[in-house]
Amino acid sequence: MQPDRRHFHRIVFDAPCELHQRDQVWSSTLQDISLKGVLVARPENWTPPEDDSFEVVIHLNDLDSAIVMAVTLRHVEDDRLGFRCQYIDLDSATHLKRLVELNLGDPALLDRELRHLGHEGD
Repeated sequence: MQPDRRHFHRIVFDAPCELHQRDQVWSSTLQDISLKGVLVARPENWTPPEDDSFEVVIHLNDLDSAIVMAVTLRHVEDDRLGFRCQYIDLDSATHLKRLVELNLGDPALLDRELRHLGHEGD
């Protein structure tokens, strides 16, 4: 078994979400989230599109708040889809940071992940 090479903790988080691509919208459910991407349930009516760029909208508990990310499709499984975050706006990043912070329970872990996020691609 290979060691887990992920630099970002995955947070199991069940929330409704939508995948948007051009004029198509698929309803789904978030399975987990990290500072670098999301894993969602594969929608029933999913047909793999030719383009791998999407926007995911994750609805938080209060209906006025959402995390919105521009994402690219990284992997497709029978029952789930994995996406990597390409862009996130400041409001969404603030919601995501708070969600990760609450679930990690250790500010040092969050700081380490944020530092690593800033060095990706160096």
